Amino acid sequence: MSTPVEQDYSKEKGLQENRSVEASPVEVAPLDDPTKSRWERSWPTIACGAGLFSDGYLNGVIGQVNTILSKIYPGTYANSPASQNVSAIAFAGTVVGMLIFGYTSDIYSRKWSLMISTIILFVFAALSAGSYGLNGSQYGLFAALTAYRFFIGIGIGGEYPAGSVSCAENTGELKAGHRNRWFIMFTNFQIDFGFVVSALVPMILMLIFTEDHKRAAWRVALGLGVIPPLSLLYLRLKLKEPEEFSRERMRSFPVWLIIKFYWKRLAAVSLIWFIYDFSAYSFGIYSSTWISLITGDDAPLWKTFGWTTVTYMFYIPGSVLGAFASDWIGPKNTLGLGVFLQGVIGFIMSGCYKWLATSENVAAFVVVYGIFLALGEFGPGDNIGLCAAKSCATAIRGQYYSYAAAIGKIGAFVGTYVFPIIQKNAPNATRAGQDPFFVSSALCILSAALAVFLLPNINQDTVTFEDARFREYLTQNGYDTSTMGTAGHGARADEE
Repeated sequence: MSTPVEQDYSKEKGLQENRSVEASPVEVAPLDDPTKSRWERSWPTIACGAGLFSDGYLNGVIGQVNTILSKIYPGTYANSPASQNVSAIAFAGTVVGMLIFGYTSDIYSRKWSLMISTIILFVFAALSAGSYGLNGSQYGLFAALTAYRFFIGIGIGGEYPAGSVSCAENTGELKAGHRNRWFIMFTNFQIDFGFVVSALVPMILMLIFTEDHKRAAWRVALGLGVIPPLSLLYLRLKLKEPEEFSRERMRSFPVWLIIKFYWKRLAAVSLIWFIYDFSAYSFGIYSSTWISLITGDDAPLWKTFGWTTVTYMFYIPGSVLGAFASDWIGPKNTLGLGVFLQGVIGFIMSGCYKWLATSENVAAFVVVYGIFLALGEFGPGDNIGLCAAKSCATAIRGQYYSYAAAIGKIGAFVGTYVFPIIQKNAPNATRAGQDPFFVSSALCILSAALAVFLLPNINQDTVTFEDARFREYLTQNGYDTSTMGTAGHGARADEE
């Protein structure tokens, strides 16, 4: 007779957490230790997740730096591959960093993977600010900045698997009913907040330094990127490995068993992440349109950066509302609802584009576009990372998450090349604005369907329940689960 896990696994629906942790055949000690103070339970979550602010700031600020460098070097930078390389190279570094640190965070240590990625961010953010070409060569400057941005990408990539999965595991010590919102507030919300600051800071710097001292402005903007990772260094040094990781870590990985158990779920999460990041590139098309309508082509840089700040501010309410909705109706439902509504509004904006993209209707354009961006954060922005972090067992969470996140970043990279081709082949200017959004909106609807039918339900105890389910599956397939866990944490309540 087949076991409960085999019966669960034999059906696609068995990959969904429709049972509570109490239904698991394996009993585990609760993580939310009542003897700990609220701060003792909360600060590890903050320390692990808040580093993604660096991702938002360092990824966002390079757009403003690119604009400044294009003004300083209009002939050698603005119309050369250097401009695209400086922006795009961090994508490659991020994918490399995700894969490396996803592996090390499972095999060796969550804490020290985080520490290394923090140090990489600090060092190369500082070097970026001091980029210099040999004998003052402009091309040497661009090459140095490109190289440093690659290594910044590696540091950012480390924050995703090492930081996010540790954050997910540490939320198990927080109050039930609040765990998803705190994960989101210290992961995706930090990225969004970092984007807001990445536009606000260059605006302030341009007001301070004026248009006559752009060289100082871009270097200081990059140099301030050392502050976020440096501010977390002490907290991360004090971190212990998450309790769940200490219980569940593996010394050897039965690769084929893991693939058989999780490949469908990983494929679903990765595909949704790919589509979301792929589509997100086109969302910036409208922001540049309405900013140019408001400011004109000859606006000072501080004003352009100010309106960019307004664009990024739309992310914040969506991210906050999505954090609470994730606890109220679940990550799967929140993701599906948000991305479906975003697709609907995207189709409406595409159909009305030639009327919205005019100076007379720019106010309506900004409002509708703001709602559109907020829904993107409410749904997939907040919840795709949460689904990746909580839909698999702790023992392989770093690698599982890193594969899904890396495929998402590849989607963004592909989008940067596909959407300009779509615009270039459009028959007129109106279609050049409409076509990318028709594609993106259709993909939003597809993502909603994938979320509803393929993603598992994630509740407050899913992390612990999934570990119990995975252990039972391994046991039934001949893997010795007594080898799992750090010394002193490996034994389960029923094994003692």
